[in-house]
Amino acid sequence: MTDKFSNQTPLTSATLTTPGTFVIGCNYWASHAGTNMWRDWQPAVVEQDFQRLAAAGMQLLRVFPLWPDFQPITASRTGYGRLVEFGFGDAPLPGDKWGQAGISAEAMAHFTTFLDLAAKYELKFIIGLLTGWMSGRLYVPPALEGLNPLTDPLAIRWEIRFVREFVSHFRDHPAIIGWDLGNECNCMGESNREQAYLWAATIANTIHMADPTHPVISGMHSLTTEGNWRIQDQGELTDLLTTHPYPLFTPHCDQDPINTIRTLMHGTAESCLYADLGDKPCFCQETGTLGPVNASEAIAADFARSCLFSLWAHDCHGMLWWCAHEQSALVHPPYEWTALERELGLLRTDGSSKPVMESFGEFRHFLESLPFTSLPPRRTEAVCLLSQGQDQWGTAFSSFILAKQAGFDITFGYHKQPLPEADLYLLPNVCGTMNLWQSQWRELLERIERGATLYISLNDALLPDFAKVIGLEPQTRERRIDLSPLTLEGLPDAPQIPHGGSSKVNLRSVGATVLGHETDGNPAFSVVSYGAGKVYFLNSPLELTLAQTPGVFHNADALPSYRVYQEIAQGVLATRAVRKTNPLVAITEHDMADGTRLIIAINESPEPITETFTLQAGWSLETTYRGELTTTAQNIVAQLPKNDAIVFVVGE
Repeated sequence: MTDKFSNQTPLTSATLTTPGTFVIGCNYWASHAGTNMWRDWQPAVVEQDFQRLAAAGMQLLRVFPLWPDFQPITASRTGYGRLVEFGFGDAPLPGDKWGQAGISAEAMAHFTTFLDLAAKYELKFIIGLLTGWMSGRLYVPPALEGLNPLTDPLAIRWEIRFVREFVSHFRDHPAIIGWDLGNECNCMGESNREQAYLWAATIANTIHMADPTHPVISGMHSLTTEGNWRIQDQGELTDLLTTHPYPLFTPHCDQDPINTIRTLMHGTAESCLYADLGDKPCFCQETGTLGPVNASEAIAADFARSCLFSLWAHDCHGMLWWCAHEQSALVHPPYEWTALERELGLLRTDGSSKPVMESFGEFRHFLESLPFTSLPPRRTEAVCLLSQGQDQWGTAFSSFILAKQAGFDITFGYHKQPLPEADLYLLPNVCGTMNLWQSQWRELLERIERGATLYISLNDALLPDFAKVIGLEPQTRERRIDLSPLTLEGLPDAPQIPHGGSSKVNLRSVGATVLGHETDGNPAFSVVSYGAGKVYFLNSPLELTLAQTPGVFHNADALPSYRVYQEIAQGVLATRAVRKTNPLVAITEHDMADGTRLIIAINESPEPITETFTLQAGWSLETTYRGELTTTAQNIVAQLPKNDAIVFVVGE
């Protein structure tokens, strides 16, 4: 046992879904055997692993009862492949409930010891129930090999039996705080949307019936809004959504160094997108640098520290590293197959901690030093409305970063869902002819007429009421040739921003104020009054252009694209207590119960930053929880170390 950490807020089954809570931990396979740990069961090694992880500050482990080890059923057949019976090898299945579910009593005994050891070290578990996909290898019981685990009725029957009996047996153990459907089960086989929905509903309902007290967790990765595995469907069927934000595997994310703003904000942006569109809490269930080629040990620690503060500030509930141990000494598949799985642990093969482990422990100490245990939600000023036919993730991700660089916060909406209330609406990268339903377009315009602000960036789309709404009349449309930067001469200092898109609409003003032009004088950026509100228009898909281009958010010579978002957000930025200047500093504001605001400012860059924050009239610095701050009149000057955060409170 360790008294290094206070454990002032013990984890329970409600912790992961309670707003404002945050847990740290990792995904776990035993250090000596990886995925072979259940057939090479060594409880002394597991206990030593747990002792080290608990001493370093880990609270939560995601663990995996490997499917064929816990349900090792075989099928015996006669002529023409006719099935005779299921068994354990040549032996028939035992007549008890575990035997009839094809469950190994030996594996269940090992798992009981496993849970008891976790409780000894005050560790909590999320159980990845159907672990049939792990680290690039498919694992299924021998009897089910060759079947699609997501669609075959025979396979699903045995899955139900396993999940029902496993959950029923262990549901009351104090080490368990949640069940996830399994590890990235959307990789176990092909499925269409209806099949994916039916499979997830079947497994989730089986868990809920066997244990109505613990949350059911998605465990999926790479969900989409319009694909086969959808954010909305998983939100409907489970209690907690999950992201596995690895830049290497996520579109648009593997372009910049891992310690720069695009990569650092990946997990936060994706988790916020899932939570908003799925209408359920979401947490970062797996993340990491995937080895030394992507990041040195020191930079991996910087990456983790920045991600921890960012996920916490955005109510993303937790962060689990992949994974606990180096696996470079293991020679069985998948470790034999791929270098990706060998050098990504918190602990080295000799049991010593890497610097990234220290980032986790230091962050936990910081959380335990605070006088509150639940962080109020961040203030949000705008809704980014994703529309049909676009690259929705690329659009959402760029919009999220641009808003952070400009100094405000967004939530996400989806064109087939109810329109959230907001003072500022972003309609970025509008594409094609079926981008918004007419009813939602009309509702959106009604909000603008009543005083909200709308921003539209165009990507070869047809929009109704174009001249009436935007104040620019289309003349002709053609394929774009000139991609020279746009000059926004209507903004202070006349900044330039990148230009993109495949088509060009030639326009003339019929009421709009033109704030920027293309090189040939064609209007590029404009604003017009619409009722009591305003409509800003950008004749270029800025967000998609940025998503597809390396270096555009962090390079020293990057064009200041965020200036567009600063311009459109003038009204909502005035409601902030604190304004910042550096686009590589991300800031959130949180309303505390006593009327003060907690400010979290994160340096999303690998270099120290001296930032001057401007306080709105009437606000003053009250308390500093982290960082070095000095005050001068209405300014706060802060030293932000690389990839680190400051936390302070201001009051009126």
